[in-house]
Amino acid sequence: MDKEDYKVLMIDDDEMIAAATSEYFNMFGVKTAYVTSYDDAVAFIDAHDVSLLLLDINLGDKSGFDLCKKVRDNCDIPIFFISARTSDRDALIALNIGGDDYITKPYTLSVLLAKVKAAAARYDRTRENNGAVHSVTPSDDGLVKLIGDIYLNTNIHKIISGGKEITLKALEYKLLYYLYSNRGRVVSKDDLLKDVWEDEYINEGTIAVHIRHLREKIEADPKEPQLIKTVWGVGYMMEETVS
Repeated sequence: MDKEDYKVLMIDDDEMIAAATSEYFNMFGVKTAYVTSYDDAVAFIDAHDVSLLLLDINLGDKSGFDLCKKVRDNCDIPIFFISARTSDRDALIALNIGGDDYITKPYTLSVLLAKVKAAAARYDRTRENNGAVHSVTPSDDGLVKLIGDIYLNTNIHKIISGGKEITLKALEYKLLYYLYSNRGRVVSKDDLLKDVWEDEYINEGTIAVHIRHLREKIEADPKEPQLIKTVWGVGYMMEETVS
């Protein structure tokens, strides 16, 4: 039996907030459900197709961080953390373990809805066309050279380094492919927000975290990158293919 589709699943142990947010989203045609526990979230995700998670950190005796890690083991669904915690440490943890954004409570429902609709639509398009950016012609085997013996395989959306495959998340692939497509040219942060994230509300810290993750997978020394360069105050640039 086919799984029922939902645009959004909200996971928050505060049922009043979860119910109110879900009701608002549904009122605007964004099919949303909510659960209030870690175990119910796991069961719901297993039983339904969902395009985006709104995830609180505090889930009773379990953590939203733990749930994010579990989800990331299996899929690249967008995950927005929503929390009353305002410390940079919590936000950095959330982004480093695979969260796509970190939103503090209280939030404005209309702004949150706009962010969710953009991210969910982007994820749905990625599932339909595998997130490809069609501006580069790879070789017959799908390989494009990045640096040294490191290649991007556009057929399987992975990095090939020394003959070994390195997995990329859907957004990492899209970001890397975009930078490669524009190699030798400075790409502004606004360009990345518009063309990769397709969401002007994403903060610059999210971009920096994804760039760092790519560098860790590509660069011999991520602290002294040779391929993806930072152009301070502007954005980033991928160097032309380096031998």
